[in-house]
Amino acid sequence: MLLEINDLTLRYGRIEALHGISLYVNEGEVVALIGANGAGKTTTMRAISGLRPVGEGAIRFNGEDITNLRADLRVRRGICQAPEGRGIFPGMTVLDNLDMGAYTRRDSAGIAADLERVFELFPRLAERRRQLGGTLSGGEQQMLAVGRALMARPKLLLLDEPSMGLAPMIIQQIFDIILEINQQGTTILLVEQNAQQALSRAHRGYVLETGRIVKEGSGQDLLHDPSVKEAYLGVA
Repeated sequence: MLLEINDLTLRYGRIEALHGISLYVNEGEVVALIGANGAGKTTTMRAISGLRPVGEGAIRFNGEDITNLRADLRVRRGICQAPEGRGIFPGMTVLDNLDMGAYTRRDSAGIAADLERVFELFPRLAERRRQLGGTLSGGEQQMLAVGRALMARPKLLLLDEPSMGLAPMIIQQIFDIILEINQQGTTILLVEQNAQQALSRAHRGYVLETGRIVKEGSGQDLLHDPSVKEAYLGVA
């Protein structure tokens, strides 16, 4: 088991955002976390990456308790996030943004090899390597956010709403690349409002509602679950 979360509680002031959630991610999996706005999906991601302190519960990664570990040390352990809203550096070139993803690394040969891998996955970024991040289209910025996360050579890649604000054709392309990244050996935890795209590619999934996990199962089982279809897929 690569990631294990047990009875995790997280508060914003007096408001309890996560109510004792438990989930796990096995090495090599794509696991989807779906739910409506405000369900606690991004909060869960921030807890895993160390950007929000937890109240109670435990987070274990690769057999180690990381519940209280600093965020930068989690990156060094192999957890890297492409955040909601992309979070690229608009005034820096594509190449400089990608270099920032490798800031914890010192293996120049490995960094060069991973840069070529990112350009193979995202040929558009190779074409625009000298272009400022802020001048890219929304889809290209999402590619850059994922590519930057890959430059850390993560064991676990956290993807927060990768399809947000993108055209349907670009969404399809992004999800195809996510699947390819997984097939190349990277484990992925995916937060996504586009339940159809997420569950159709996930090995397993969890449904989060108001800070609680209410369903879990294989991607296909959840995709065909009547209550999931009605709530998240627009099918009555």
